[in-house]
Amino acid sequence: MTTELDRETATKLAISLVGVSKSYKHFNLRNINFAVERGTVAGLIGPNGAGKSTTMRILMGLVQPDSGSVATLGKAISSSEAAAKKDIGYFSDDMRLYKPETIGWHMQFVRSLYPSWDEAYATQLLDRFGLIQQQVVKGLSHGQRVKAMLLLILARRPKLLILDEPTNGLDPVAKQEILTELMRIVEDDSRTILYSSHNTQDVEQISDSITFIDRGQVIASSNRDDFLEKWKFIKLHAPEAWKVPIVQGLRLESCHRNLHVLSFSQFGGELPNELQEPGVVIESIEKMTLEEIFVSSVMRGREEGQ
Repeated sequence: MTTELDRETATKLAISLVGVSKSYKHFNLRNINFAVERGTVAGLIGPNGAGKSTTMRILMGLVQPDSGSVATLGKAISSSEAAAKKDIGYFSDDMRLYKPETIGWHMQFVRSLYPSWDEAYATQLLDRFGLIQQQVVKGLSHGQRVKAMLLLILARRPKLLILDEPTNGLDPVAKQEILTELMRIVEDDSRTILYSSHNTQDVEQISDSITFIDRGQVIASSNRDDFLEKWKFIKLHAPEAWKVPIVQGLRLESCHRNLHVLSFSQFGGELPNELQEPGVVIESIEKMTLEEIFVSSVMRGREEGQ
């Protein structure tokens, strides 16, 4: 990606980070180039401490990058933060509700701040999430608090949702309730979601595009279906002295005696010629799950960075 976006491209993007870096004492976010088209769902997957939350805080103007440019919904965060944030719904586990107050009190408070508040939709969300306005926050479970927070965000009808690990620590039912609601939201193709998680299954359910981040760097980014179609496991038997050929996208995942398991990120229907050697017998070519693709991508990136 170039360091600057032309105006026509910028208008098509809900999110744009170009050359963004941020240094801390024990962590560096390095040269992040990341864009999300309007009307899509983008998943940001990374291990804990990979830089997901830092990236999202930069997007919200909560952290200032050392270099690079940041824009949301076509507005530069640094020059017009209030305007840029008006149509953004942001969730982070750091956010808190007032424990002595009820869910209804919080609804009234947010309603007074945002003219876009949709009362009918808020009522629907109460029912879908199994919440009651009279419930006091102090008595809510972790899952109920997360759902209450998301209700307050979603009922504003923001054009862009930036959700940092929204299903972390939830039971399977609460998690599915939230993912189902997010899938309903994206039926309106004018709305955009950036969803971060270290749980690949959550992201795979709802995302159009997926970006892997590790140790402060983007290591892979693609359309979800392209990831799942192009990445394959290749299981083969080879002589003891056989060495894995150096082929772009090919990596040895495991080896037991003469059985080798390779991952290949460039599969287009044909095996690399280098694997079709005398004594090499292909046992199978298998699809990889998104989690397997993610782990392999992380390990490749770390090996290349050594």
